[in-house]
Parts: sequence; C-alpha cells; structure tokens
Amino acid sequence: MIKVENLTKRYAGQTAIDNLNFEVGKGEIMGFLGPNGAGKSTTMRILSSFMPPTSGRASVAGFDIFEKSLQARAHLGYMPENVPLYNDMRVNEYLDYRAALKGVQHRRIAERVGDVKELCGLKEVEKKLIGTLSKGYRQRVGLADALVHEPDLLILDEPTSGLDPNQIRQVRDLIKNLGRQHTILLSTHILPEVEMTCSRVIIINRGRIEACDTPENLLNQMRTATGVILEAKTGTDNGVEELKKIAGVKDVSLTTEGDWQIFSLRAEAETEIRPEIFRLASERRWTVRELSQRKATLEDVFVEITHPEA
Repeated sequence: MIKVENLTKRYAGQTAIDNLNFEVGKGEIMGFLGPNGAGKSTTMRILSSFMPPTSGRASVAGFDIFEKSLQARAHLGYMPENVPLYNDMRVNEYLDYRAALKGVQHRRIAERVGDVKELCGLKEVEKKLIGTLSKGYRQRVGLADALVHEPDLLILDEPTSGLDPNQIRQVRDLIKNLGRQHTILLSTHILPEVEMTCSRVIIINRGRIEACDTPENLLNQMRTATGVILEAKTGTDNGVEELKKIAGVKDVSLTTEGDWQIFSLRAEAETEIRPEIFRLASERRWTVRELSQRKATLEDVFVEITHPEA
C-alpha cells in the first residue's frame, strides 16, 4: 500500500529525513515512532503530498505521489497532529463540504457523512459549531474528515495528542476497528497503545530508520536486560545515586507512592543486579516492600534504540 525508496528531505543546513526505505502492506497497522524532531511528521507530510521531498520516490496504492498525486491522494486519508478545522462551521456542514471537496459523488455525500459520524461518535454534536467542541470531539471530526471519501490508507499523526485517558481509549478502540478495513500508518508517543494496536513498528531517529519489525521481535532482539523494580523507604539516603553505583546499572528512574519510593532500573545485557540491590538495601537498612524483575516493554526498546548511551 505504501512504498518508500531513498526518500530524503533537506532544509537549509539540516537533513530532516535521510534515505528512508520501507513498505507498508495492505491491511497492516504500522506504528511510526521516534523522538521529537526525528522526521516522523516530515515523512507523513511527504506521503500525503503536503510537501515535496528533496530526492527519492514514494507511492501509495501503486501511484507515484508526485507524478500521479491526485490518484494517490484519492486512496489516502490524512489526519495531521493539529487538525485544521473551520471553527465557524457546524460539524454536518464541514463534513458535507469536505466530502464534496474530496470528490464524493453528490448523491452519496449524505450517506458517507452519516456513516463517518456514526463511526466516529459524532451524532450528538453534528449540529454544533466546531469552535465550541472539546479537543476530543475535534480529533474525531478530523478523523471523520480523513475517512469520508472511503480511502484504503489512513495516515494518522499523533491522533491522541492532547486527549485525556478516556478519550485516548476511545480513539484507540476506533483505530483498532478501522484496522479491519484500512491500512494505517500511525504516529504516536503512547507506546503501550502501539503494542496493543500495531502489527509492525518503524523506529526513526535523527532522520534515519533504526528498526523495522513486529513489537514481539523488537522485544526479543533488545540488547538490554530485563529491568528491575525496587519499592523501598530509603530514609535520608539518595536512593537513585546509591543504586547507580551498582556495577551494570545503566539508568534509574524514581516515582513515589506515599512514603514509598519506587525505583525502576535498567541494566547492561546479561547482568543480574538483584543480589547487589538486596545487599545494598541490607547495608543501608532500607525498608524493602518489593524487589522484582519486570518484562521488557516497547518503551525499553525505544529508549535503547534512540538513546543507546542512556
């Protein structure tokens, strides 16, 4: 459905993406991950014909996105991170207008708009001005807009940006349902969502693709060892600094739960650090509530690939 070959975009004195090559097959939900400034949005804008590349080629549904832009765009729906909407139009009016603009036959506009309103949960706000809608409903309007012309491919750039946990769950369920009938290229910072939703993942860093595989394979290939969780009361000690002194510990993060401190540790590959943590806690007379190993997550993979020195 998507084929990218040697795609490069340079701005004055800066390379945004550098020689990207990847494919997304029909029916896949592909996660597109990377730190801020890695080149995700640039790639999505190029694929949606929003901007040209400096060099390279890309096609959507077999149509070159530059030489046959109109045919390619007829097969894709694009939802940017900040959805551009007309605040002074009502939801119904806006979707009718967008359907006509995207070439939906006049006799089918009412049917298509009704379908996407139902799919995206917009029936209860269909007569409201877009400018009065919450962030969650505005995201849904943007998604309905991307769907109204029945595209084969959806390109979604941070579709849950700015949403609360309940709204994120609703949008996640909607994307999973859409994946039954559409190919989806999904950019998001919410990595657990990717694990639950995507069949494959691309990780891009500094404009280059660093990994492309299933979430399961990325976890199996990860270089770092499984992390460790320590829940303890460390008194006046600086627990983070003490734990960092243990040989093999790469990183320690801290959260609190009442009087308890919860330390999350990452270690070098093939390193068992729990005996040393137990020894340290005994020597420093820490009160330990839990010391356990945790399974690696996609977040660990992301950190390992994009910040290998951490």
